Order: sequence, then C-alpha cells, then structure tokens
Amino acid sequence: MFDGPLAASAYEVLGVAPTAGEDELRRAYRLRLRQTHPDTGGDAAMFIRVQRAWEHVGTPQDRAAYDRGRQGVTWGVDAAATRSTGTRPAATSYGTAGAWRRRRFLQMMAAHLGVAVTDAQAYDPAVVRAAPWSARRMLADALAEEATAAAIHELGIGFTVWHDVACGPDGGEKLDHVVLAPTGLYGLMSEDFGEDVRFRQGEAIGESVRGETPVADLLSRMRWVAKVARVRFGGAILILPDEDLAHAATSLGTVRGLPVVAVRRSALRTVLRKGVPGARPLGMTEAFDVRTRLKQAVRVLVP
Repeated sequence: MFDGPLAASAYEVLGVAPTAGEDELRRAYRLRLRQTHPDTGGDAAMFIRVQRAWEHVGTPQDRAAYDRGRQGVTWGVDAAATRSTGTRPAATSYGTAGAWRRRRFLQMMAAHLGVAVTDAQAYDPAVVRAAPWSARRMLADALAEEATAAAIHELGIGFTVWHDVACGPDGGEKLDHVVLAPTGLYGLMSEDFGEDVRFRQGEAIGESVRGETPVADLLSRMRWVAKVARVRFGGAILILPDEDLAHAATSLGTVRGLPVVAVRRSALRTVLRKGVPGARPLGMTEAFDVRTRLKQAVRVLVP
C-alpha cells in the first residue's frame, strides 16, 4: 500500500507533510478519523485508508521503516521480475507481462518531458509522481500485470499462461492474460486505479475509474480470442490490488453464460486453483486440445 505510481502516500492521506512532527501527525490522524468516520457522514473507504496510513507511520519505528521503504522504491523492470523463487517447476508462460505498457509509459514520459529520457530518469519516483495521471496509470497497470504474472508463475506446471495477447482486427487491443488451468480456461485483466473500486451492474465504478469499463473490455477481448482460437472460456477475472477491494473475491454475476469475478491480487492463486464458481471445467482431452489451439492462434505483443 502507498507505494504505487497512483497511490497517495500515508502522509498525503493524513494531510501532513513528510516532515511533520509526532504531535502534528497524531493530531492530523485524529482529525482525519473524525472527518471520514461513516457515522458522521464520512466515506467508509477513506476511513479505512486513514487507519491503514496510521499503521504505517503511527509509531517512530513504523514511520522509520516506511520512510526507508519510500526512499528505496523502484519501478524499473528489474524490480518486477516474475521468475520463481522456489524449487518447484514454474507455469509455462508465453509473452512478457507488462512489457507493452512499459514501452508506452516510456514514450509518454519522453513526450511529457520533451526530451529523450533514460530508463533511470523515467522511473525515478519523484519524476513519476510529477507526471500526468495517464502516464502514471500506464506504469501502474504494467506493474499490476507483472505482479499477476509472478503469482501465476508460482502455480506450477499444471498451468499455462499467455501474456499481452493481441486482440481486435488490427491487433490494436490486448488481453492481459489468458490462463489455462486444471480448473478451466480464464481471461484475466490486471488493473490498478490507485483507489478503492466498487461495482454496479457488473462494472467497476469509482472516482479513480474515470469512466473506464474494464469488465466490458475484458469480456470483449475474451470473445475475440475465443473466436480466433475456437475455444470456450470458463470465466473472467479482474485483478486489483488488495487495498482496492473490500473482499478477497467478489462475484460480478454471469454475462452471456460466463461467470465474472473481481479478486484481490493475493487471492488470485487460490481462485485459479479452486476455480471460479460456476466456471465450465475442462476434461484432460479438451484441455490438451485448447492448449494446442491457443498455441497456434494466439499472438503475444512482446515475445
């Protein structure tokens, strides 16, 4: 929490400068609690964020650790490696998660600064936080895709995943991840809006969503892949940072016979292992056929 390109820092949530003294910090915390408490008309989601912010900076020890973490934050490619940290065989993977969005981010930063930039300059936290929201959002989504890839990577050899799958007649759109699991075939979208996300009529809403339609986009791109590869998906999964969802997994209903769920990033592996409720299972023979069809038909944007 508080370490993404879109996320407000703990100090920003509490409404104080990072140099605030302990007494000022404590007064700000109490004030923000009163302002955001649901019983007095405040926003429940912001009330929880205020409490979480205090957990990070409420004691000298926690604050020192938090400040060290902020100073050491890096969003470079090396910081988001998706390789396995265990000894078990990893999932089979095609494509490079986050690579397409990282390319777009670097282009946006060059346009924003008006000069060619090195990776070190573009990923400098101070430079990123001063960049337009659209550029920060692009980087946040790249990091989200890489975090999803890391989680799937650890699931083992029973899983196959394609990242950054080209969609649409001209390949101008993409599906973040296609996962073939023992429990079914799933389309995944990794997002980070930087704030709490709610849902209405099966779609994400909230100030930070800014009119985007991630669920509709996910389903549309899955339909394209299903048509091109001649496969049937069992479910759709929208993945968000843990702090942006009220529950580990939230069912968004069934769209055209396809169950859709929004899950916290930390719950993704559990959902993929157990299966999306209501998803159509695959038999061993069909799974082999689906894998073959996808390998022949899917084109990843960055090998």
